[in-house]
Amino acid sequence: MLTDAAAPSPVTATHCPYCSLQCGMGLRAADGAPGGLEVVPRDFPVNRGALCGKGSSAPALLSRRLRLTEPLIRRPGTGTLAPATWDEALAVVAERLGSVRAEHGADAVGVFGGGGLTNEKAYALGKFARVVLGTSQIDYNGRFCMSSAAAAHQRAFGVDRGLPFPLEDVARTGCVILAGSNLAETMPPAVRYLRELRENGGKLIVIDPRRTKTAEQADLHLAPRPGTDLALALGLLHLVVAQGRLDEEFLAERTTGWEAARTAVMAHWPELVEKITGVPVPQLRAAVTMFCDAPDGMVLTARGAEQHATGTDTVGAWINFCLATGRAGRPLSGYGCLTGQGNGQGGREHGQKADQLPGYRKLTDPAARAHVAGVWGVPAASLPGPGRSAYELLDALGGDVRGLLVMGSNPVVSAPRAAHVEGRLRALDFLAVADVVLSETAELADVVLPVTQWAEESGTMTNLEGRVLLRRAAVTPPDGVRSDLHILNSLADKLGCEGATGGFPVDPEEVFDELRRASAGGPADYAGISYRRIEAEDGVFWPCPDERHPGTPRLFLDRFGTADGRARFVDVTHRGPDEETDGEYPVVLTTGRVLAQYQSGAQTRRIPQLNTAAPGPFVEVHPLLAARIGVGEGDTVTVTSRRGQATAPARVTSAIRSDTVFMPFHWAGEGRANTVTNPALDPVSKMPEFKVCAVRVEPARPAG
Repeated sequence: MLTDAAAPSPVTATHCPYCSLQCGMGLRAADGAPGGLEVVPRDFPVNRGALCGKGSSAPALLSRRLRLTEPLIRRPGTGTLAPATWDEALAVVAERLGSVRAEHGADAVGVFGGGGLTNEKAYALGKFARVVLGTSQIDYNGRFCMSSAAAAHQRAFGVDRGLPFPLEDVARTGCVILAGSNLAETMPPAVRYLRELRENGGKLIVIDPRRTKTAEQADLHLAPRPGTDLALALGLLHLVVAQGRLDEEFLAERTTGWEAARTAVMAHWPELVEKITGVPVPQLRAAVTMFCDAPDGMVLTARGAEQHATGTDTVGAWINFCLATGRAGRPLSGYGCLTGQGNGQGGREHGQKADQLPGYRKLTDPAARAHVAGVWGVPAASLPGPGRSAYELLDALGGDVRGLLVMGSNPVVSAPRAAHVEGRLRALDFLAVADVVLSETAELADVVLPVTQWAEESGTMTNLEGRVLLRRAAVTPPDGVRSDLHILNSLADKLGCEGATGGFPVDPEEVFDELRRASAGGPADYAGISYRRIEAEDGVFWPCPDERHPGTPRLFLDRFGTADGRARFVDVTHRGPDEETDGEYPVVLTTGRVLAQYQSGAQTRRIPQLNTAAPGPFVEVHPLLAARIGVGEGDTVTVTSRRGQATAPARVTSAIRSDTVFMPFHWAGEGRANTVTNPALDPVSKMPEFKVCAVRVEPARPAG
């Protein structure tokens, strides 16, 4: 006899836990599936149902055996981390942070956040640091992501939003210059927009020292020497001027500062730029022709162009290029940054960055301080001023900063000069880490607090388009796990939160409603965005100042975000990397990501499917360099800089320049690429120079 099949479990509409695309997905209970959930397609505008391997395997991390499920305390005598109750763990954190503050002052306590925290968590963390701890010492790992682009955005346009247009516009423009991005491995679902661009007759120019999977799709691939991106952008703009390709009407009507920028750029003639970058003059000319012949165009940058001590000026030069050609503030044209982390955009908008208050307000602006202090119910004068940037904060640990609370970050792997940072963490009087897993940073902590993750909690994220999205909880977290909001609520109660209005709610929607009030009137205005609207409209683009406002998918069509509404040119000139090659360190190291791993790898390295695809670190070496140092495919090599060394197998490939080697940065241990990298900082953004340092590459010596 036929019987009706059991009805399928309901599907929870949510978003991927990883990169800034924040791809839409559905989650459904499934017996035997990793983590008890299966991923089902969701027709969301950004990814249209597509997911990469990281997104499709994400539920595996929900498994109890892969993650933390109870607090841990480092026990005196043994020095090892051992299970504890929540009451005990929170009491220790409050007592130790409080004693550091009492003995050494409020700024002796630091807070280090993460670009994967929801808007609600980022907002609450910033409020906690400034209201409860009273410290200025708060920053987050997003400083290592898109801070140079953010600074350049602010300088030129008066507003920083990763993309001032939706991703769908990329497929409809005439030409895209993609500088320092390997979308095929970092954001695979976004590659469809590049493919559709070319299917629609548009052109793609990729700038990368490696011939990546993304570069293979390009109509033109430029492979500059790492650290010369600024010279390349200036050289292309020089050719725009020399060839009479300027949009004079746009310059006159919508920009300021062109003459000074023009004077600076004319010192970068093509032959000089070829000498600096290694890109032949005919390729430079071809790029300008391809871009300027198109009716409209975009320049999109990512970490390859931005993670330099000249990153802000490099992005500024690309913005100048867009402005000079009239490719900004118009439909299907403009400059955009491909933000990396899941909430890299929202994370820097609402207060966990050293110099900012919610709504992307400046901490030094008296009106901004008064507004936010009014929402928080504290005197504006009680709010501390700007603190140290991320690397500067990490470098101060064990000195001026004696206690640290880390939420959602793993700087032992992700920070530059990582061995030094690890040493500074060990030098602290007290370290508390809240995380999903026992990361390399959590392993050093005095107290580890296990927190909920994406599928176990609700909250908003802001993707690279400035689209505010809503994650919905699909499962109940394990016993013994609490949300970051619960932790901040409890610590605020134990440490004292005198006079603050509203305190620290644990309900994310309540926190979001307070965030809306705090952001109202600021550059990143969320006042008109609600959970209800996000669900009904597939996300809402900020700024959205009231509930009748439709949101702003496309910025700058009428005016830029500056006081006079005009975009500002910045006169910049080429400067080389902080560290040049020499006889002792003759090769350039650059770093990046691989398809199957994400950021510091703390989560993805625990998922078998992803580890099978990308089991460990490697060093990409050109055949000429491999022959010169006497290594072959799979041989172990050591990469040594002035800061330390990393060891990993060689991958011999002609897809990289012969004067350059590449290492992915997802692994700890002897293959930790960031042991080698240079912490030299961009003077404006405080971005470390991850993407270029001088190294020596040689066969690894046998152990012992």
